[in-house]
Amino acid sequence: MNDKYAPLFEPITFRSGVQLKNRIVMAPMTNFSSNPDGTVTDAELAYYARRSHGVGTVITACTYVTQNGKGFQGEFGADSDEMIPSLRRLASTIKEQGAEAVLQIFHGGRMCPPELVPNGDVVSASAVQAEEGLPPIMPRAIPRALTESEIQSIIDAFGETTRRAIEAGFDGIEIHGANGYLVQQFFSPHSNHRNDSWGSLEKRMSFPLAVVDEVKRVINKHAKQPFLVGYRFSPEEASTPGITMSDTLEFVDALSDKELDYLHVSLLNFWSKPRRGVDDSRSRLELIQERAGNRVPVIGVGSIHTADDALKALQSGIPLVALARELIMDPDWVEKILEGRESEIATTLRQHDQERLVIPDPLWQAIMDTPGWFPVEA
Repeated sequence: MNDKYAPLFEPITFRSGVQLKNRIVMAPMTNFSSNPDGTVTDAELAYYARRSHGVGTVITACTYVTQNGKGFQGEFGADSDEMIPSLRRLASTIKEQGAEAVLQIFHGGRMCPPELVPNGDVVSASAVQAEEGLPPIMPRAIPRALTESEIQSIIDAFGETTRRAIEAGFDGIEIHGANGYLVQQFFSPHSNHRNDSWGSLEKRMSFPLAVVDEVKRVINKHAKQPFLVGYRFSPEEASTPGITMSDTLEFVDALSDKELDYLHVSLLNFWSKPRRGVDDSRSRLELIQERAGNRVPVIGVGSIHTADDALKALQSGIPLVALARELIMDPDWVEKILEGRESEIATTLRQHDQERLVIPDPLWQAIMDTPGWFPVEA
């Protein structure tokens, strides 16, 4: 290995005691490949096994915590104890390859297609239709505002799913508070118009922070060995009104006080700049890293493809780097750097690569049907 890449391979130990062998994380990526009953498929397990042998940890695609939180076709479930054997298969597959296994838990809220939730009853913080984030062919349902008791029930469900993750052998969970799903919907002024204890800027933080508290309570009660909890968020929204960078920096303060193991920033480009809310020319991740300080490690992600991309990202002060599309295009990314073959890293897909890269049919079809998502060679 070229010595200059040594920082990528330094171990890190989280507050919980969970240790990663290096600074490279497999980011959570939807693969649309689970069974209709919510169990994981053999194709999914093969996909994860192919990508889990080099990275420090794998964060799974998101799993729904309640039946009315299922966000898309082919998503695997963790909403009942019947799903524990399926979850255990997934955790074991990842860990057998030498990576820590982290289960990302979520509720789709107003982003759920009506046909996937019981009685088509789509719910959110308020009865506000989504403006963005759904393909045009999918109906944008006007959600029903959750009642107080339903809100508490969903908070409890995040806790119950965490218990299942512990019983299934995962090393931690990541709360999915990004990409416009329910946890973010409570924080966003676009989707949260409530006047009760779950509304206004400070109160809009109440739901995500309550989910964090419940998850941590369950971990303290049930975990017999180190078990981490991370939180993923999107720093801004394009909609008006929407989450601004100044909102997010206040939220980062609140999250940093919760003694989490990490914060994971959802971005398409690691070096992207704030669109509004701050008068600062630095990147979003640099501002978040500064605000989080030494209180909680930050995971950065977004268009990191080469070894030099990852090294530059670490040199910005971010302690962990996540790879998403890159690990689909080259599952051997980590090993190539360790073996001094970083020049051989693939940064494009070829149309006959599916079998070699062990990509499930639904994910491959989505890639082929979405021009511009991946660089695809003829």
